[in-house]
This record gives sequence, C-alpha cells and structure tokens, in this order.
Amino acid sequence: MSKRTDTIKSLFTAPQSSALSADNMPAALPRVSSGSVRSLKDSFSEVEKENEELRERIASGAVILEIDPSLVDPSPLADRFRDQDDSSFEALKQSIAQRGQEVPILVREHPEAKGRYQSAYGHRRVRATRELGISVKAILRSLSDEALVVAQGLENAPREDLSFIERASFAMHIEDAGHSRSVVQDALSVDRAEASKLLAVARSVPAEVIQAIGKAPKVGRGRWQSFAELIKDSAALKRVRAAIAEPKFAERETDARFLAAFSAATRPSRGEPSKEPDEKPVFSVSGEKIAHVRQAERELKLTIDKNVSTTFAAFLVDQLPALFDAFSKKSSGQESTEA
Repeated sequence: MSKRTDTIKSLFTAPQSSALSADNMPAALPRVSSGSVRSLKDSFSEVEKENEELRERIASGAVILEIDPSLVDPSPLADRFRDQDDSSFEALKQSIAQRGQEVPILVREHPEAKGRYQSAYGHRRVRATRELGISVKAILRSLSDEALVVAQGLENAPREDLSFIERASFAMHIEDAGHSRSVVQDALSVDRAEASKLLAVARSVPAEVIQAIGKAPKVGRGRWQSFAELIKDSAALKRVRAAIAEPKFAERETDARFLAAFSAATRPSRGEPSKEPDEKPVFSVSGEKIAHVRQAERELKLTIDKNVSTTFAAFLVDQLPALFDAFSKKSSGQESTEA
C-alpha cells in the first residue's frame, strides 16, 4: 500500500491509542455518598432547630444557665410527696451521672433571697445534681407567683405517677396560698367540678393522716372519697389516728397503709362501745301505746305491745304491701315536684 493510500485511510479511522497502565490511568473523581449528604443535611437541620428554639427562649425571656444546685430552693407549694422508697430517685441520679442532665429545670430569681433561685419544677433533678456535686441545668425565666404555680402543675399533670391524693393536696396548697379556683384548674388541667372534688377530699382528710398514708398511687378518687366520708365520724377518725400511730403502720408500703387506715375507719376496734340504738314508742290516735320501734345502725325492729290483740300483728302484715305501694307513690310524686 502506498504512502498516499495510508494517509487517506488515516483520515477515516480513529488513531490507535496507547495502552493504559496503572501509571498513566487518569485519577477518578472523588464521589460523595448520598448518606453523607443526608447526614450533613440533617446536621444543618438540627442546628437550625436548636437555633430556633434558642431564639424562642430569648424572645420569651428565658435563659439557660448552669448553676450551683445549693442555690436553688423548691417551690413554696409542694406538689409531690417524698417517697419512702427512693429507688426511682436513685435511678434518676444514676441516669444523670451516666448521661448527664438531659432536661433542664425551670427557675426564677428568688423573690426574697438575692442571689438564689426558686424552682417551678425539677426538684428531684436539683437533689440529684446536688448529691452528685455537679451543676444543674436550668431555664431562667421571669415568673409571677401565679405563673410559677401553673408551670409547676402543667409540668407534672401528664405524669402518670402523680397520684390522686398528691394532686388533691397540691390543689389545696394552691388555694390556701390565696390563688383563685381558676388557677387550680389551670395548674392541674381540670374543670371546675374535678377541682372541687380534689379540694373536698384534701380538706376532709387531716394533713397528718395524708402524710402518714403517703401517695398511695393505686388508690383513686372513689376510695379516697369514701374514706373522707367515713372519717367524718369522730369515732372512725379516732380509730384511724390510733392505727397510723402504730409502729408497724409506717413499715407498710404506701397503698397498704391506705388499706389499713380504711379498715380502721370501717371496723370498730375491740372494746369500743357500740352506738346505742334509738327506741321510741308508737301510740294510737286515742293515746294508747300500741308498739315501740328500735332502730339500730343496720336494722329497724317494730314490736307490738303485749296489751294489743295478736290479730293486729296479722292485720299489719297483710296491709304492708298496700302501705309500701302508697309510700312509693307518695315518694315518687314528691321527687317529680322537686324536679
């Protein structure tokens, strides 16, 4: 083939490339994985979220501090009872020791002691950090007395371990501090009717009895209301006070202490004189004594006088259905009128 032919052929064919080796292989462009991109995006989102929360706190006048827990005093209104069993507190303390305090407490500057703080909630976190010898993380906010109480109640309202009697006692403390019933409702997230029930129980059961029994988490409103009704009787309350004074009473678990107190209220103690039954005579229209009635706590006994003919008793028994029917109709009519 002539040189001219080779030249023309080369115009229509690709030039022969040199073999690529490891030395002359072009370096590949670095690739960024989609996971890394997502991670970076999430990081920016988290930072943006934290900045937004910080802006909201600044806008609301809240500042996050790390302060000496010995400078933090509890709210003047107690909303929780001190547990006899500290196992839950020890678990919280261990968690803070291992992972740090994840949720800050809420405080305000103490209204009466300069340089100190007053907590709305987070009392156990304060105690835990104090015992661990570390600072406590706190949100500092300007709070009125009313706002402090409401914040305290709202933080604890969703907690399942806040028992009925703790909530009832807290409601009473709020009202006794001079706050209105509406503040009680806001702090406990309840309506007026429920607030009234809480307060009724708290005011019916003496404080020393409540403290002796404790939080009793398994005891609901119904049984506390029944207990409050029982101890309206002075003899029943006396038996309860005697029961809680026994050394073995405090050794029981809190729900068991309630049951022991309830039992004391319902059953007279040995040697206690029973209530004398009421007795009264029954006279005829002419003034003749025909019977007497003896009414005890659980029964009523009608005794026909011995001077009255025995046939009167049989007549009375025959008339009882008609008498009861007349009584029922009369009672029903009175209820309709009252309604």
